Amino acid sequence: MSEMYMALLGILLLLAVFDLIVGVSNDAANFLNSGVGCRVAKRSTLLTVAAVGIVLGSSFSGGMMEIARNGVFIPAEFSFHEVMILFLAVMLTDVILLDLFNTFGMPTSTTVSLVFELLGAALATALFVMSRDEAAAQSLGAYINSGKALGIISGIFCSVVVAFSCGVVVMWFSRLLFSFRYRAAYRYIGSLWSALALTAITYFAVFKGLKSSTVISKETLALLEAHLAVATSLSFGFWLVLCAVLQYVFRANTLKLTVFAGTCALALAFAGNDLVNFIGVFMAAESSYHIASEYVAQGGDLASLKMGALAEPVHANLFYLLGAGLIMVGALFFSKKARTVTETEVKLAGHNSGKERFGSCLPARLAVRYAIRASRFICRVTPAPVARFVGERFRPLDEDESGAAFDLVRASVNLTVSALLISLATSLKLPLSTTYVTFMVAMGSSLADRAWGRDSAVYRITGVFTVIGGWFMTGIGACTAAFITASVMMYGGIWGVALMMGIAGFVLVKSSILHGRRSDETVQVLDLSRQDTLREIGETSANRLGRELGIYKATVRALLQEDREALKRLRRKAREINRAVAAEKENMVLPSLQGLSADLAPQGQILFRIHESSIAIAESLLSIVKASYKHIDNNHVGLNEAQAADLLEMGRRLDGLFPDLCRMLQESRFDNLDRLIRQGDDLSAEFAEFITRHLVRASDDETHTRTAILYLNLLNETRVMLRKSFTLLKEQRELFES
Repeated sequence: MSEMYMALLGILLLLAVFDLIVGVSNDAANFLNSGVGCRVAKRSTLLTVAAVGIVLGSSFSGGMMEIARNGVFIPAEFSFHEVMILFLAVMLTDVILLDLFNTFGMPTSTTVSLVFELLGAALATALFVMSRDEAAAQSLGAYINSGKALGIISGIFCSVVVAFSCGVVVMWFSRLLFSFRYRAAYRYIGSLWSALALTAITYFAVFKGLKSSTVISKETLALLEAHLAVATSLSFGFWLVLCAVLQYVFRANTLKLTVFAGTCALALAFAGNDLVNFIGVFMAAESSYHIASEYVAQGGDLASLKMGALAEPVHANLFYLLGAGLIMVGALFFSKKARTVTETEVKLAGHNSGKERFGSCLPARLAVRYAIRASRFICRVTPAPVARFVGERFRPLDEDESGAAFDLVRASVNLTVSALLISLATSLKLPLSTTYVTFMVAMGSSLADRAWGRDSAVYRITGVFTVIGGWFMTGIGACTAAFITASVMMYGGIWGVALMMGIAGFVLVKSSILHGRRSDETVQVLDLSRQDTLREIGETSANRLGRELGIYKATVRALLQEDREALKRLRRKAREINRAVAAEKENMVLPSLQGLSADLAPQGQILFRIHESSIAIAESLLSIVKASYKHIDNNHVGLNEAQAADLLEMGRRLDGLFPDLCRMLQESRFDNLDRLIRQGDDLSAEFAEFITRHLVRASDDETHTRTAILYLNLLNETRVMLRKSFTLLKEQRELFES
């Protein structure tokens, strides 16, 4: 055996470990979003519960490993070398794709990505074989297990409709039964409800999951199958007694127990169903390596070996499964990207309004518009007593002081329904997407629970459309990327492998840097009653104004020197400031204004005005830089000597005012503010004179006209920057003295 294949196997092992990390970072949202959304416990407690489920589920996943070996392609048509390159292409593509989705906080399906990557890589490899070997089959149908692949794909996408429908129906009846003021109904039926949920979770996640386990003997499984009804009845009796004791004796909330059990069961189902997505390819490659080693040891020619043995039943290595489970547990605790993906699902499902992550799109606006019309029609035809009863049951509470996105009833519904669907699919060896199921159950329960009000519906639906669109792009992108990767490596040989490995490393590093920048945009609530907070606001404004003045002066110099590259860099810096100010409004100003006490309302109003002034300054600066860059980039005539002299003089005057202005903001001392304001008014008047003087100039020459327009834009935007800077200074004084 060539050492190259041992190296390839080592690379696949490393990629499998990394795939476990990025994969669980994305799939963690599937089993954490309900517990995180209802704030049932500390995050560390939820992670511990989920970790137990992952380790248990890892031992149940052996039966799913056949998907990577022969679920999409027919291994008997490929040689050992071709199969190893195919597996390497799949793993490289999978790691990059999942990491990119994690970076942007978008949940995606690891199952869909694996299936389509196998399909794309198999197509590329088949075309390579057909082009190089005339004796080989010349039909793609001979290489691709099209029937099974289509069954897998259709099953995955059908699960979207089933999961959403189940989420809507179960949540609607659950809320009708409990209402948002569920404690009264809970006193009478809480134990029964929790026992039913826990029995369902136990039945599917344990009894059905055991069928795929490598640690349970066939005799034990046969005995369990024969007495499954009795075991289920005993399970219900056990949970009913336990829940009753906890509720009536210890005054415990058994809904919390349901959420914990559901989190554990969903993590178990995730590990049982999705572990193949991360290590299945490596384990198939290892099996291929052992098959090839035995073949060579018997005197066979490796070039003539076909991998039909991969179609035989698989016996998963328990140590690999448990090791993979432990790696996933470690990633679960330490991955920052897992938090990002979880936040996306929780915010889309929550009752809380405020900052929305997504904007609006036309399909979402149309959906909301037609939903409003349908709702009005239903209200007209529904008898008034029925409408009042249902309306009262669905009347929400005031916003939860704990900041929970939804309550324990919805969390238990999400977890129970998701666990049932996923575990049922695992028992039937149907590789449905855990992400699709949990996400669509959560969205269905949100719809039934009236979590999307008029003020948030269009943004939430846009988010759902974005995520679903990302799912379809997952399939297309995974298939295309794996096809290209496999083609490059098949035709390029060792150099092709090195090239694709280098590209993968570059993409992973860049995505980590990008995620670090996005993670900095965290929500911060200001305490406007503290003087230190007011000083910090002034210091932030001063530092930003200093940077903006520096960019302005550099822009004028670059414009006069017609330095295109410098203007391009300055445009990027101005955009960064503009984005930072906009993010500050979303992540700090608006959250600080929500729930502000009446005595701090005046300070809140001033804070809002301060930030609007900051936005106006940043936008004017960006307009100046963009106009200057566009003018030079289009190779237009530069400013004449008089215009250049005027701009330099204005820049010098600004340079004389802004240090004092920034110092006042920095130190929150406004002793000489009136004098500085008079100087600013005088300078603003001079800008107005310059503008008036140049407006009367006219020329038939197009290039001179363009230069005049640029010059007038620069003067006007600079004047806006100046006036808004002094407005900001006066508002800061008003805030500090209020």
